Order: sequence, then structure tokens, then C-alpha cells
Amino acid sequence: MLSKPALNAAHKAPAAPDLRLAGHLAPLDGVRGLAILMVLLYHFVAQSTITSRLEATVNWVLGFGFLGVDLFFVLSGFLITGILYDSRTDPNFFRNFYMRRVLRIFPLYYLVLAVVFIIIPQVPPLRGSEIAGLREHQAWAWLYAVNVYLSIKGMWALSYIRHFWSLAVEEHFYLVWPLVVWFLAARPKVLLRVALLLAALALVARAWASHVGVNLVAVTVLTPFQLDALLLGGFFAVYLRQPGGVAVTRRIVLPMTLIAIALLILESGIHRAYAPEIAALRSLRYGAFHVLFASLLLGALLMPPASLLSRFFSSRPMVVLGKYSYGLYVYHHFFSHYFGTHGTEFVIARTVGSHTFAVLIQAAGGLAASMVMAWMSYEFFESYFLRLKRLWPQSRGPAAKG
Repeated sequence: MLSKPALNAAHKAPAAPDLRLAGHLAPLDGVRGLAILMVLLYHFVAQSTITSRLEATVNWVLGFGFLGVDLFFVLSGFLITGILYDSRTDPNFFRNFYMRRVLRIFPLYYLVLAVVFIIIPQVPPLRGSEIAGLREHQAWAWLYAVNVYLSIKGMWALSYIRHFWSLAVEEHFYLVWPLVVWFLAARPKVLLRVALLLAALALVARAWASHVGVNLVAVTVLTPFQLDALLLGGFFAVYLRQPGGVAVTRRIVLPMTLIAIALLILESGIHRAYAPEIAALRSLRYGAFHVLFASLLLGALLMPPASLLSRFFSSRPMVVLGKYSYGLYVYHHFFSHYFGTHGTEFVIARTVGSHTFAVLIQAAGGLAASMVMAWMSYEFFESYFLRLKRLWPQSRGPAAKG
């Protein structure tokens, strides 16, 4: 986070090459691709049963993949806030923003809900299945409140659609944040401070909730407790668009990264020394990861095209994953949850004679099936709605000066 001197320094920084921040930001496709890859590996590999030291090590490493959702939040906050800030003088500010969001989010989301809650219960062999049983709680999903239901239950309920909690968080953010940006856009310094203040309050609220015993699921999925990730991204979206913002940001990316890593090491040391009863430390841990992810995003955007980081995020595999990330996120959990509840890794292991190899086969099959579903969904369903965005054009902001 930037101090007041750093904010003021942005106006005195030397000029640097222009940075186009409006429209399609190609490097961020790769960041989105990394986020979904982390989530996929977490669900398809890290949640498998451990039968060896090698599997324990792999599962521990890929277990951090659940933080891919946090990377999505930082990225979403950056992109959405940038769109809102660039269109701040648009007379159709709210109409265009919300219509474009509806066309991107609603068709796939409600198609899946229609299949789960309307079509599947009509199929005789599936009427008594676990997925059909979700129908009893369907109102929470239709109203983008899966995260609220999980918080009330205090457990990862709703089986096949529990991962929709993060979509609910983003939708809640879309409902409120545009009002704040529209109201404060003419005073960017105030907007920047509000974003930082709300992010800090979210972190403190998460720590307090953990300390007083609020269930871990609620602390994880309720929208107010995730605002620091969204607003940290939002802060930099506005800051980069200020005079000198790019130059200052380039200078602080490395210190931000080092500070985040130091905080994570410190938290890990305290956790090992005092055991996990200090629940509030989780808030520090997630906050540090959010800073680290913001640094990663900024690095992808600001590093020279020839740099290793830029080439990684611009690589074909990462860009493709990013393009289909929404569908991948929506569909993949239907496969991973089925695998987990039906023990398919052990069925495969009995055939191939190796549990480790079985997990690899299962993960590869799940990734491939998810990708096929996401590709078909995007090309033959979602794209028809996306073309309608031209009716509600998005304002293009100016290039940012160094």
C-alpha cells in the first residue's frame, strides 16, 4: 500500500512510455489463466487422497491453488475499476456497465442453474442423485447468495455448486462499487484513499471475525471479508491512470513483493511457534497473498515484453486458459466433485496399478473434459451474448503517462 508521500510523488515522477490501460489488456489474459490453472490443480490434484510422500509434497504445493480465487478477485477489482473509471463521464455510465456485465456473467450462470434445478430433476435415473437434491436450496443460487448459505451452515455445503460462492462475491461487488467510483471519480485522490481504507477495514474485519470465533467458511466466503483483494486491484487501476502513476508503480513492485513474502514468512514462523489457535493470523496471511498477487498483476502489465514474466503470461497456453477461464471455473467442479465423492482415483488405480499414476490420469481427464465444456460453451453459447455488447459500448480511457 502506498503512503501519502508516494501518492504525491506520482505527480513529480519523470515521464515514461505511455501505457494503454483501456480496452483489452493482453498480458492480463495470462494472469487470468494462471488463476484458473491454480484452481483446477487444487481441485483435481491437491484434494486427492495421499498415499505416499511424493503425493504429500505435491498436494501441499498444489494446495495453495485455492488462492487462485484470490488472484481472480485482485484481477477483477483491477479490471472492473479501470472500466468504471475510464467511463466516469459517460452519460450511460450505469446502463452500459451493468448491461455488459449481465451479458458476460448471467447467460452461462443461469444456464447451468437451469440444467441443475430444472432439467436434471426431470431425468428419471437422476431424480434421486446428489445433484438433484440441490433443488431444495436453489433459491440461494438464483439470487447469487451461495456464499451467504455456506456462511449460515458453517460448512462447504451445496456439493456441486459450492464454488459459486466466489461468483456471488463478485456480483455483490459489481452492485455496489460502481456507485462509489461514479460518486468519487472526479476526485481520484479521495477514491484512492477510500479504496485503501475499505481494503484495510476488510482485513481488520476478517481478523476480528476469526478471533471471536466466526466459522472459517463465513470468514472465507462472505463478501465484506474479500474486499481487500478486490479493492487492492481497484486501487492500482485508478493509481496507474494518474499522472506519474506508472513510473511510481514500477519502482514499488519489487518492494511490494518482498514485503508480502516477508509477511508470509513471519506468519508461518508465528504459526509454527504458537500453533494454529491464533486464528486471526489467517487474515494477515491472506492479506499478504493479496499484496503478492497485486505485485504479480502489475509485473505482468508493466514488465518489458521480452521479460520472462511477460513472455510467460503472453504464452499461448496461459492466454487460452484465460480466455475460457469463466467456463472452466463453472464446469470443472462438477467433474472434480464427482471424482472425489465416487473415489474414481482408486478405481483407476486398481486398473493401472499405481495410485499416483491414477491421480495423474484422473486430473488429465478432468482438465480435458472441463476444457471441452468451456470451449463449447464459449464458442456456441456465450459468444452470441458477448456480441451484443456492441449495443452498450465501453468508454476508452486515455493512455497512462509514466
